[in-house]
Amino acid sequence: MLAPTTPTGAAQHDDLVFIDETPVASSDDGRGAWRVLIVDDDADVHSTTTFALDSLEMHGRPLAFLHAYSGAEARRLLETETDVAVILLDVVMEQADAGLHLVRHIRETLGMHDVRIILRTGQPGYAPEMDAIRGYDINDYRTKSELTRTKLYTSVAAAIRAYEQLRALHDSRAGLARVVRANAELMALHSVAELGQGILREAALLLGQPADGLLCSCPPASGAGEWTVLAAGGACARLVHGGLLDPGASGTRAAIARSLAERRNIYAPEHLTLYFRGKAHCDFAAYLRLARPVDELRRGLLDVFASSIAVGLDNVALMTDLQRAAFYDALTGLPNRTRLVELIDASLAGAHADATLCLIDIDHFSETNDALGHQFGDALLVAVAARLRACLDVAREAAAEGGLALARIGSDVFCLLGATRDVDPAALQDLFDAPFSIEGQDVQVSATLGLVRLPEHDGSGTDALKDADIALKRAKSQRRGGHFFFTRCMGIETRERVRMMHALRGGFARGELFLVYQPQIDLAVRRPFGAEALLRWRTPDGSLVPPDRFIAIAEYSGLIIEIGEWVLRQACAELMRVRAAGHLDFTMSINVSQVQFRHPHFLEMLSRALEDSGAPPACIELEITESVAMEEPDVLIERLAQIKRLGVSIAIDDFGTGFSSLSYLQRLQVDRLKIDRAFVTEITGSARGSSIAEMVIELGRNLGLSIIAEGVEDERQAQILQSLGCPLAQGFLFARPLPPAQLLEWLGGTTDARAT
Repeated sequence: MLAPTTPTGAAQHDDLVFIDETPVASSDDGRGAWRVLIVDDDADVHSTTTFALDSLEMHGRPLAFLHAYSGAEARRLLETETDVAVILLDVVMEQADAGLHLVRHIRETLGMHDVRIILRTGQPGYAPEMDAIRGYDINDYRTKSELTRTKLYTSVAAAIRAYEQLRALHDSRAGLARVVRANAELMALHSVAELGQGILREAALLLGQPADGLLCSCPPASGAGEWTVLAAGGACARLVHGGLLDPGASGTRAAIARSLAERRNIYAPEHLTLYFRGKAHCDFAAYLRLARPVDELRRGLLDVFASSIAVGLDNVALMTDLQRAAFYDALTGLPNRTRLVELIDASLAGAHADATLCLIDIDHFSETNDALGHQFGDALLVAVAARLRACLDVAREAAAEGGLALARIGSDVFCLLGATRDVDPAALQDLFDAPFSIEGQDVQVSATLGLVRLPEHDGSGTDALKDADIALKRAKSQRRGGHFFFTRCMGIETRERVRMMHALRGGFARGELFLVYQPQIDLAVRRPFGAEALLRWRTPDGSLVPPDRFIAIAEYSGLIIEIGEWVLRQACAELMRVRAAGHLDFTMSINVSQVQFRHPHFLEMLSRALEDSGAPPACIELEITESVAMEEPDVLIERLAQIKRLGVSIAIDDFGTGFSSLSYLQRLQVDRLKIDRAFVTEITGSARGSSIAEMVIELGRNLGLSIIAEGVEDERQAQILQSLGCPLAQGFLFARPLPPAQLLEWLGGTTDARAT
């Protein structure tokens, strides 16, 4: 695909076009002498006619004479001399009707219909009939004897006036036809650069002179501001530097400024300016130097031309802007994602497929943007783009022939595409070593890169971008400020995660998720006091997906918010069924994920679940992980306080696996610590024995917190925990997680409930 044409709306991006300087044949501007042809076989008639008229002017112009002494000589002369206004023609020369034969030749063979013919004869008996005079469009017929100097002048002056009117009408028709043709041809052009070139060319043709001028654009509200030159030709091309009109060209600038300010065409003796009115987009003005002043006829034609072409020029500029908006980033002027995909596809299809695609993500840009403002952030992005462009051999458009293409495809994500030898991640990251100077202050940023080698890629440009993004996400999670190359295993993992995400969303909608409940036991009396609600997913084929696989996906996709609210409601409803069966001192423990717990509407969800189900808050316990408890302590303390005010208790799950601060733990309004199953297993399966479990139990006792151990699978573990002072436990020793109906049976004393 060819590069999209740059719009004039952002005219600074358009290439200046110099038009062809092919000379235009200069036509008579109407200020030369009137050419009069005298055809007579009498030499005295030539001399007396010339003497009578030579010193006179007609309509402000002198007369110039051509001479032919026979009809045949006149024919030969008229084959080359076409610009003749009047022919003074003798009727009788070689033959009695030689003059009429010449008239027929002039009108019918030569097609000279504008030239005026005055017949003269010295032999009135040979006068032509009136039908012949009308049929051959003869301007006047006189005998030589009656053509005194005054009458000769009057007759020639009338003929010249008629010739002038016919020529004006002819020129007007031809000019209008040229305007119509030019308008049709110019409207077939699709870029402002080509259209600008065509406008100058056609205006010069209407003037009958070479194209010596320029066309520029400017915003409507700033007629005196900087104008972008779109096309230039002739000597005016020397007034253009870097696509802008030279500030030193004061005369040209003043003429354009006046035309834009007065919003009209202006004709001066040595130049003209044509005004092309835009709409919301921008206005345009053409400036042309003149070899001679413009007559009224050409002024009218140029006015019609400018008026008719203005709408088309504005529409082409607008369409070019829309095209640019579709393919280029407005802030940096770089190709955007859409254009980049085209470039990648071209690279994959071309001979230079040995290319590498590199995503460049600015680290912690959102924090910079939030702290210093979007204007500062935009300036930083522009500076990054400028440095990458300046330090890399970036092609303006494509990554063809070994060049590099640079694009901006996201808020703070740039992309480099080019030959593998030129895309060096270490060199790219070195470009960020020096700080960026933004608004008078130095800003140090780093970048994380995700790369994909196109020869190892099998797919489209869009797929290649996805793979590079996978590598970038891996780098950001494991090696921020570094880089990762995409590998097939990354793609498999990502595609599996996406597949599971969609399957989970569909499974939740179809009711494939359900809760089971694992009883929690008072070790002293070996009786249940509560249960933990556990989420399960059974697929249509009957298989169970492990929670450690799908819960992380739910958190990653945000679906955990909706699922978590459903879990709250189901667990509260189950608690009410247990209470209805007579187990009034029963507690329901519900796990809350980090994403769910920090959701701004979590308290509302919890309150609605309690209110709608009627579950007593004192019988509800929320379990949060130690990692949740250690992040943003001030925010967490306030959130826990709000939950406590509802009457709900809090437990810290998997305690001992994180890095809790004891001083911070004292500030949390939690009720229970849960010993992780790994430390319960160590009681009987590790040389360290019960050291960590004992430490957690002692810590809970000192802080006044309840302690429960999970994952108790044999009687010895239960006895050791009880001896250490742990009062509560759950695990396979007592019961596996049970569906709702089996939980009620188990609580009722049924011992053969099947585990799920």
